[in-house]
Amino acid sequence: QVQLVESGGGLVQAGGSLRLSCAASGRTFSRSRMGWFRQAPGKEREFVATISWSSDMAYYADSVKGRFTISRDNAKNTVYLQMNSLKPEDTAVYYCAADPINLGSSWKVADWGQGTQVTVSS
Repeated sequence: QVQLVESGGGLVQAGGSLRLSCAASGRTFSRSRMGWFRQAPGKEREFVATISWSSDMAYYADSVKGRFTISRDNAKNTVYLQMNSLKPEDTAVYYCAADPINLGSSWKVADWGQGTQVTVSS
């Protein structure tokens, strides 16, 4: 099991930037694929981005491609989500996820963080 603690959320104006961090502890973080998901009020949790353990592969939802960047520092057991050009529709609780697996119509995640709120004002 991996314990995940997100930080870095907050209130920002449209067009602004935020960087989320997710500190991991527990089993081997450096060999785990990591990801970010988000859940807006009244909506289902959705995929945002994933990154391989070696950082050589990253995937993004179409809605954030070109604006968000996922990265990781295995020496610090931390994964990041740099969010630029934020829009009001990016408002959501953002969750860090360990070992996300795309099952097609859903995702299987080994461990979730508690989430951090991101609010983008117009």
